[in-house]
Amino acid sequence: MNKLKSVCVYCGSNFNGDVELRKAIKQLAETLVQQQVKLIYGGGSVGVMGVLADDVLQMGGLVTGVIPQFLMDKEVGHKGVTEMIVTENMHQRKQKMADLSDGFVILPGGFGTLEEFFEVLTWLQLGLHNKPIGVLNVNGFYDPLFAQMDMMVKNRFLKPTNRDLVFNESDAETLINKMDNFSTVPDDVWFRDRNLI
Repeated sequence: MNKLKSVCVYCGSNFNGDVELRKAIKQLAETLVQQQVKLIYGGGSVGVMGVLADDVLQMGGLVTGVIPQFLMDKEVGHKGVTEMIVTENMHQRKQKMADLSDGFVILPGGFGTLEEFFEVLTWLQLGLHNKPIGVLNVNGFYDPLFAQMDMMVKNRFLKPTNRDLVFNESDAETLINKMDNFSTVPDDVWFRDRNLI
């Protein structure tokens, strides 16, 4: 039985029309629906997030959107999701998305996607949650980011154990399966390793 019942996906509010990215979005949607994993996302109807939500819904999956009131007021909220949760602000939105999810997937996106990714990754590093984090690295989009992480390790700003907390895969099914088999990080890993920089 799957440990993952719901997955939060962070992704762009823009979509560049890339054919390979479109295929990856569809494959992720198919994987979530086939494995009966609910999609938790930012509630938008536009960009990569809108495409993903539409795909999951069209395939019969469940979708929960979480969106702050000011974005609903701008009429960017998805009208067809299974459930829409409206928060007062962005901080509440991010906390709610994290609370509702058993894991996190990162698709291509911009500043907001990276900010959300590094926040939940830092929370995992500090033991504030014990949920898997996976990057769906379409066409090497995030290769420079992982190279930067390696540079952080090389310069002793990041421990190798924390660098290895992120799954990096180009195939959605492989990524979700690895996340589903995620072994939780020991509660004391941060404190145990803090002097090993």
